[in-house]
Amino acid sequence: MGGRRDCSVGFFLFFSKPWLLLCLCGQMMAHPRITPAQQEDVHKLCGYTRFPENCVDVLLLGRQPAFGHDDVANAAIATVEKIREEMTTPGLSIFSLKATDAAGARKAVEYCKELMEMSFWRLNQTMKALKSAPSKNKEDIQTWLSAVLTFQETCKDAVHELESPQSKPMLTKMERLAAMSSNALALVNRIPKASANEKPQYFASEERFPSWISKEDVRLTGSAGVNPSVVVAADGSGDFTSVTEALAPAASKGGRPVIFVKAGVYNEKIRVTQEDVMLVGEGMYSTIISYDSSVGGGSRMPESATVAVTGDRFMAMDIGFVNSAGPSSGQAVALRVVADQAVLFRCSIQGYQDTLFAESLRQFYRDCDIIGTIDFIFGNAAAFFQNCNLIFRRPSTGAFNAMMANGRTDPGQNTGFVAQRCYIEAGSDLLPLQNSVRSYLGRPWKSYSRAVVMQTYIEGFIQPEGWSEWSGGFALLTLYFAEGLNVGPGSGTSSRVTWPGFHEISAAESSEFTVASFIQGTSWLPSTGVTYAPGL
Repeated sequence: MGGRRDCSVGFFLFFSKPWLLLCLCGQMMAHPRITPAQQEDVHKLCGYTRFPENCVDVLLLGRQPAFGHDDVANAAIATVEKIREEMTTPGLSIFSLKATDAAGARKAVEYCKELMEMSFWRLNQTMKALKSAPSKNKEDIQTWLSAVLTFQETCKDAVHELESPQSKPMLTKMERLAAMSSNALALVNRIPKASANEKPQYFASEERFPSWISKEDVRLTGSAGVNPSVVVAADGSGDFTSVTEALAPAASKGGRPVIFVKAGVYNEKIRVTQEDVMLVGEGMYSTIISYDSSVGGGSRMPESATVAVTGDRFMAMDIGFVNSAGPSSGQAVALRVVADQAVLFRCSIQGYQDTLFAESLRQFYRDCDIIGTIDFIFGNAAAFFQNCNLIFRRPSTGAFNAMMANGRTDPGQNTGFVAQRCYIEAGSDLLPLQNSVRSYLGRPWKSYSRAVVMQTYIEGFIQPEGWSEWSGGFALLTLYFAEGLNVGPGSGTSSRVTWPGFHEISAAESSEFTVASFIQGTSWLPSTGVTYAPGL
């Protein structure tokens, strides 16, 4: 029994096809014969995926199929089980790999460890949701599996920077995990949607603050009416003088951790790993969390981030996040968000290159100022920007500007960037040079990059073609860039790019990219109390 189990647990990553066939024979001896009809069912299911051979191996190898040709939910469960199994196999786990002495290699491995830990957590969420009510939970499952695939693809990118003998098997493993995750997502995408009466219904909220803030003992503190768990003040008048010091004590008080941060500049790097944390300041340009940190050489590992958030349901209000590294410093992230159902309300996010790393999951930005130069909004979240000021600033000499660089790698992912009812403008430092600096709405970072700009005012400094290539003809057939219902001197589309992936969309087509549709906001934003428009 032990030999057969070892045979089925992912070792075929490193061995040849005859061994795989021998393993399959052993499994068929251990289980009742797989009938031709069952094999046909599996092949039909796998025909929905991008990696059908991988799918057939996973669904037939080591188990007798017990689902029909249209039983996509159980096929997805079997696939997710296999992913989790291979991620935890002794001797093959990503966590057991050691970095070389090179600092870059160590960083890559540590980043992959973090990504795989987040992947495993989302896979566990996915499994519970699939087994309980797949149709009702479909949109959550799509979000979590999209994030898992993003983490795996991001790890692959980091591994390419390794210069050690470990990089090849590590890359092989990540490629197989990513293929399985893509297949699981493709199967989930075919699960029928729940009926309307099974879904949470939108209800309007006129409250300024979330329902979990007590109205009886609200204490006015600066510009925000909140009852904080702790108060942070740089001048010593609060409970703590830094946000980092306040995180753990705030979480220990029970309920939602609400950290009020008085006006001032806080020079610190912050890591928010706890769930449900809320940061409240006294104004997006009055309470500032700032740090000078950058990564050169084109690296996209996020260690430069001033604030990194991995705890779900994070909220920030009336506060600013700044990376003070200059325009020639390379990547300098002000805010990294890897949190589901994250909300930023009346916040400023300021930097130059790669200002906002909207890495994964569902994120909502309302009435925010986001400021930067090249790719200043990047990542692969389902990120929605509503009523925001998207501000281009002066880049380093000879450089150009691009607002969005979306990292969607798979057509099944429900990710992308949407700007609705925003204002796209040139900052005061760019204005004198706006005719000599090329500025674009975005460019395709990954093969299935997706970005939508609609009902937005666009100033005239944006290049007439609107969008920039990444490298030659990369992704021009597979990307999805769209504009619709925009106004302003830069909104004309007569000279826009003519790529197959660029679209001018109508009101009817734009409805797919509203808060209600794109991030399912009507099921979770009302409980936050934040102002938002669910539709066009």
